[in-house]
Amino acid sequence: MKAETAVKRKTAEAWIGLGSNLEDPESQLLQAFDELDALPETRLRARSSLYRSEPVSDIPQDDYINAVARLETGLAPLQLLDALQTIERAHHRQRIAGVVNGPRTLDLDLLLYDDETLDHPCLTLPHPRLHQRLFVLLPMREIDAGLRIAQLGRLDKLIATAPAMRLQKLDR
Repeated sequence: MKAETAVKRKTAEAWIGLGSNLEDPESQLLQAFDELDALPETRLRARSSLYRSEPVSDIPQDDYINAVARLETGLAPLQLLDALQTIERAHHRQRIAGVVNGPRTLDLDLLLYDDETLDHPCLTLPHPRLHQRLFVLLPMREIDAGLRIAQLGRLDKLIATAPAMRLQKLDR
């Protein structure tokens, strides 16, 4: 009888930034956590609290609710990005040409994928504005205070040098 060997697919640690400021943003994020956990070959390993933050935009709009999730996934980076965009579309995310940082029902950003760096037309890793966003850095610290980010350095240093903004941790 022939011995069979099972091929185990490598899993990666992926960090996802979540944000919403339309159509009950807190519920949008809480539902998105469940949807992230339900992705194929993926498990939600940790999630931050929710944070209220001011918009990073000149467009008048409501405050955002933000959070971060840490996933374990067997999906490759571009597969994961596609899955994130599918979830966004299910939440009726509208992408308007020429409008950057506009209001949205749900925004899911792939922030980190293990220690990989990637410069692809559809995806840059680490996320190119990660170090400028306290609404991402503070929730990340809540999950892993000692995190070191490829090409950027220690999380505590990034927090100390990020631009100031109005940010409030919520009870949820």
